[in-house]
Amino acid sequence: MAKISYYTEEGLNRLKAELVELKTKGRTAIARQIAEARDKGDLSENAEYDAAKDAQGLHELKIAKLGEVLSNARVLDESTIDVSQVSVLSKVKIKNTKSGAEMLYTLVSEEEADLKAGRISVNSPIGKGLLGKRVGDTTEIKVPAGVLEFQVLGIDR
Repeated sequence: MAKISYYTEEGLNRLKAELVELKTKGRTAIARQIAEARDKGDLSENAEYDAAKDAQGLHELKIAKLGEVLSNARVLDESTIDVSQVSVLSKVKIKNTKSGAEMLYTLVSEEEADLKAGRISVNSPIGKGLLGKRVGDTTEIKVPAGVLEFQVLGIDR
């Protein structure tokens, strides 16, 4: 059974646009590469042709995977987000209890994650560790650098 993923309207539209781009311009570019390689002679000894065919296979795989992601995608209405606990699309203000550093993150799907923009995946260690927490809760989260302790300061949409 496929896993349902939740997206913002903007994130879902970006994925749809990427799929259209791959199906149109991407396929056209690969077909052109194959045709150019085919024109260079004997296909049995044509490494350029083999490389172009491999690229075509990888491109089609990417299209299939993105199509599967989109078929299981749902838009989450941000106005219906329960701000009493951390969930997908919550804006969470947290504080590292050791360093005192405060951070503001929005929990999003993997495809929408962008750390520079403050958007972390719900599947990341910190995202998983924050899901279901309430304001005032403290949680220890195992990250690659060790175990960090965070306190939830605020939840918003």
